[in-house]
Amino acid sequence: MFRGKFDTTIDAKGRTSIPAKFREVLVDSFGDERFFLTKSSPLRLGGGAMGYGLVIYPYTEFLALEERLKDGAALGFSVEQLAAVRRTVLVPAVECTADKLGRILVPTDLRKTAQLERELHFVGMQKKIDIYSQAVWAQVCAQDEQNFPLDSPALAGLGL
Repeated sequence: MFRGKFDTTIDAKGRTSIPAKFREVLVDSFGDERFFLTKSSPLRLGGGAMGYGLVIYPYTEFLALEERLKDGAALGFSVEQLAAVRRTVLVPAVECTADKLGRILVPTDLRKTAQLERELHFVGMQKKIDIYSQAVWAQVCAQDEQNFPLDSPALAGLGL
C-alpha cells in the first residue's frame, strides 16, 4: 500500500522523480515496476472551482480498472457518464517505467492539465499515488477540511 506524502519538483522538461518508498511498493506489493500515469477524476475545490491532479496506478491495478469500466451499466453509469470517465481517465493514460534514478517524463498535456510547474506533492492513496501541484494541493487540503465528517459515527467505527 502507498502511504505518506512526499514533496519533490518537476523540471522545465517535465522530469520528476517518484519517491523511492513508492518505487519499492510498486515492485514489492504489486510485483511490477511498470505503471500508468493519467489524469485524476475532477476535484471539487469549493466555490464551483474544479481542478485536476495526476494519478499513478500500478500496472495490474490500471488493467483491473479498465476491465471494470467495460460494463458501465453494471456500475450504475449512464452511457454519457461512462464515456466521460473513459475519456477523462483511460484515454490520457500512458504506460511508464521509471529510470534507474526513479525519474519519469510527464507528458506536456498531463503537466498542463494538472498545473504542474515546479513544486509537486506525491500522495500515497493505498492502491494508487496522487500527484498535485502545490497550488492544487493547498485547495484540496482546504476542501478536505470542509468535507471531513466530524460528526459521523463511521469515524468512531474506524477508531478515529
